[in-house]
Amino acid sequence: MTDVEECWRRYGLRPVDADLDEIRALLREHTARERRSQGEGDTELMRLCCFYLFNSGDVDDVLLIWSAKQASFDAACSIDIEFLLGHGLDATKAHLSANRAPAAAAALDRLRKLEADGEFEGFSVEERSASYDRYYGD
Repeated sequence: MTDVEECWRRYGLRPVDADLDEIRALLREHTARERRSQGEGDTELMRLCCFYLFNSGDVDDVLLIWSAKQASFDAACSIDIEFLLGHGLDATKAHLSANRAPAAAAALDRLRKLEADGEFEGFSVEERSASYDRYYGD
């Protein structure tokens, strides 16, 4: 079983692109476990996987991250909503708007509400990434 320490040894702070499919599979696995029974998935590992995907900036990962965040109460608390925004707020909203999946609509609604509440004022992918680097680098 892979845990956070093993991920650190394997991928470091910035995984190479070739490792992202493994990270996605790991996130899917732990999301499924967490959906089955809260605590069965490793939400700390899920958070780390989402951090990796945030830094990759691929908008196609947005719904995977959203799914992980929605897996349980613990996952929702562990996985920052900003992890959806690795490609930026506007690009993420545009991507979700173009997707007809109910999960895309739910994620878009949540982002719009938070944006209207001022949650993303001054948001910068670069600044958020640097903040996560400090968090994970310590």
